[in-house]
Amino acid sequence: MDAKKIVLLVGALIIAVTTALLARSMLSSSSAPQLNAASMPVEADQPHVLVATKALPVGTILDAESFRFQPWPKDLIEQAYYLKGQADPVKLAGSVVRTAISAGQPLTQGGLVKPGDRGFLAAALGAGMRAVTVPVSAQSSVAGFVFPGDRIDLVLTQSVAGGGDGEALKVSETILRNLRVLATDQRMDAMGADGKPEVRTYSNVTIEVTPKIAEKIAVAQTIGSLSMSLRSIADTASDLDAAIAGADVDLPDGASPNAEKAIIAKIASRPVDRGSTYSTGADVSRYQRSSVPAKAENQGGQMAGTGAQITAPVAVRGPVIRVARGTSVTEVPVGGK
Repeated sequence: MDAKKIVLLVGALIIAVTTALLARSMLSSSSAPQLNAASMPVEADQPHVLVATKALPVGTILDAESFRFQPWPKDLIEQAYYLKGQADPVKLAGSVVRTAISAGQPLTQGGLVKPGDRGFLAAALGAGMRAVTVPVSAQSSVAGFVFPGDRIDLVLTQSVAGGGDGEALKVSETILRNLRVLATDQRMDAMGADGKPEVRTYSNVTIEVTPKIAEKIAVAQTIGSLSMSLRSIADTASDLDAAIAGADVDLPDGASPNAEKAIIAKIASRPVDRGSTYSTGADVSRYQRSSVPAKAENQGGQMAGTGAQITAPVAVRGPVIRVARGTSVTEVPVGGK
């Protein structure tokens, strides 16, 4: 047999083997949908467990987006899990995470504290934080649209009398920012009986603060009136970017992404008592003051027995002429004798 025929036979053999492999792969791919279709009833028969949709640190207040039901193997079901058909997710909204839960992990009954249970408020507080209750009115509480879990700024409004007979200075100042709301009155969730957020007016709000900020709030209540302003989620993100760009955040070199995420999350949740802003009455109306009234000059002594200051009238002097007669000098007002 010559070389030409041998080459033709080898080429035909290669083509045949290639065709057989392609046919086999096509048959296997066409059979995959049948396997998936056959496995669907098995997944539908599996129990569904309530799992976390995101990482839930200790003290997190749950909302409707914090968890969902997911199929779970029967052999791995624990008695503490929340099973579909046995647990009501609506009633879990507003609960506080007692032990940290990773994303995709099941929620356990021992890992949550429901509103009204003993230790709920202590579980909601972060490490080193305190709970402070502030009295508010319907106008200063954003008409009841502030719910537990929201973040607010605290504004102090006061009148500064100063001295003299002038009108007092009206001033409003944002003294604290990024405070987390723990409860409104004695309500620690925002859901009504139908499972939907319910707007209610309230007279007290409990917020999470540091010990130093708790002292400042106690003093602020004696100075003037306090009101709340609801923060946007975007504001918290912008403040975090500013902190990272500045010198407030020190991310260690070589830290893992999870460690950096934990540091950033801690910074984003901390209250801020620096960089306050203010507005005076003059910023609102041209007929209001922009500074504290000046103190009147004290020309007199004290009233006997009372300790009160006596302010003598100040004589207005005009031009004078000094007349010298020998060694004596006399001042004569212009126009006088």
